[in-house]
Amino acid sequence: MFPPRSAYLHIPFCHRRCFYCDFPVVPLGDRASAEPGAPGAASIAAYLTLLLGEIAAASPGPPLSTVYLGGGTPSLLLPAQVGALLAALRERFGLVPGAEISLELDPASFDQTRLAAYLQSGVNRVSLGGQSFDDGVLAGLGRRHCGADLLEAAGWLAAAQRQGALASWSLDLIQGLPGQTVPGEALASWRQQLGQAIALAPPHLSIYDLSLEPGTVFARRHGRGQLELPDADLGADLMELTWAELSAAGYGHYEISNYALPGHACRHNRVYWSGAGWWGFGMGATSAPWGERLARPRSREGYAAWLAEPVREGGSGVPVDERLLVGLRRREGVHLPLLLAQVGVGALRQRLQPWLEAGLLRIEGPRWRLTDPAGLALSNGVLRELLAWWQEQQEGLELAGARSQSSCAAPPAPGPGLAAALD
Repeated sequence: MFPPRSAYLHIPFCHRRCFYCDFPVVPLGDRASAEPGAPGAASIAAYLTLLLGEIAAASPGPPLSTVYLGGGTPSLLLPAQVGALLAALRERFGLVPGAEISLELDPASFDQTRLAAYLQSGVNRVSLGGQSFDDGVLAGLGRRHCGADLLEAAGWLAAAQRQGALASWSLDLIQGLPGQTVPGEALASWRQQLGQAIALAPPHLSIYDLSLEPGTVFARRHGRGQLELPDADLGADLMELTWAELSAAGYGHYEISNYALPGHACRHNRVYWSGAGWWGFGMGATSAPWGERLARPRSREGYAAWLAEPVREGGSGVPVDERLLVGLRRREGVHLPLLLAQVGVGALRQRLQPWLEAGLLRIEGPRWRLTDPAGLALSNGVLRELLAWWQEQQEGLELAGARSQSSCAAPPAPGPGLAAALD
């Protein structure tokens, strides 16, 4: 495992919780601000004290090459507060020259002056949470900003990049939205959204499928039959349209949800997808600095209590099945024999043969990858089959272990399960 050279800082505060969001966030109200005396300012300041304390107490490590401030809405922080967090990381670990420093911004939470101050604090990459240009869609998602806010904010970012003050920026959009269930209308509407995005020329685009997470407003509405979503076939068509439009505009598809112009792939996110280690700080954040994953409590109270513990519970290794799923999300796929060295891939290849024959999955030497765009667009079927296969292997191991422990005589003969899957 390589030494960790990346850090994620979680800023949980939002004005409001979006209807699809299940992240560990703390809604403070639409009038909240970190400005002294404003609603929410005391909560933000108290949390930052905890966060700075966690960074200061971290084990030493090599200088960081990527930092990502996510949330939540990190742009609720004052530029000076962002600068203080970066200074704490610099003091504890150091930052390599040219380190990628990303900050998530909400279109309705900053102006051009504030953007300039963030950049002066050390930020050199911005992720803009636009989600849609359509005011009706934004309201339906529970977003606070409108399409005009998004266009204005994107214009500020583009200008900062042209002037050399900003190295790169990304725009987030969501496809497969509620009510977009008629194929012709949904595809036409989405093509228009993509056209608006391309016209803004962001160096990076993250295009997410809407997913229903337990406990969210959308999940509750869907459970009551009050939320219609596109079916799987339309979802695949939307993803293929995305690939076609963005490819024609010069964007490379380097991960299922991510497209970038040459030289603008997100270095920080590639750390997660490659299986490298990273530091995580803050409420609900997960870290895996040396391959041992450790998740922090998802509430402020729980996080504060966790920090106060003299000896914290140790982490656990990143599960193989998770590394498989993450690896197959990338354009380059995963080195499967290396990852499954102790299991073997013969039975898995047979299990996935229909996807190979359909051209959705490709095996190139030791590397397995989903084809682009068809395989990535229909990835859920492959990933579900892979997870089912992996679960069977674990059940086989547990069964073999139970048999071994239940007998004091000679070991039992190999049974079905893992033995049957070996090459």
